[in-house]
Amino acid sequence: MKYNELDISLKIVDRKGNVHIVDAPIDMGLNLMDIVRMYDLAPDGTIGVCGGIAMCASCQCYILSSHKLLDKSDEEEAMLGDVIEVKRNSRLACQIQINSELEGLAIELAPAELD
Repeated sequence: MKYNELDISLKIVDRKGNVHIVDAPIDMGLNLMDIVRMYDLAPDGTIGVCGGIAMCASCQCYILSSHKLLDKSDEEEAMLGDVIEVKRNSRLACQIQINSELEGLAIELAPAELD
């Protein structure tokens, strides 16, 4: 059940395979990485290492639903080209802005890269 009409519902599968249904506000200018961090769905220091500027790929996720997302920027494409576990449906969560069209979006967090 949504907190209010300015929230959307998202399905996020964490790195341990646990499924979380979370509410995400559409009126705060947040991105998907912010939502993962807000709900503590990844350990500190393993997501959003660069602060959300598409420079580290620690927020890589796999889009599981058929939502139409904006095309990847050149920076996002380049960053995804340098990471492990990349798939056809890989995206950087920091590059996906929360908006009403994402209602019901389902994602899975990619495994954290090991040093």
